[in-house]
Amino acid sequence: MIEKDEILISKVALELKKLREMNNLTQEDVYNDTNIHIGRIESGKSNITVSTLYVLCKYFNITIQQFFCDIGL
Repeated sequence: MIEKDEILISKVALELKKLREMNNLTQEDVYNDTNIHIGRIESGKSNITVSTLYVLCKYFNITIQQFFCDIGL
């Protein structure tokens, strides 16, 4: 079970990094705009909450459903 959790956390981290880079934003930009330390999440060492993911999805102008479709879940 732990391995599956780590895989999911890694997929989420990579997708958020991709979204940030596609929008030409730095981690500092995201922090200044959302007060979320996305670097901690992108490192895959922090398990993101649903509410934090919701805020980031809104920030990147996508739905949570689209986010999970994009990571293949």
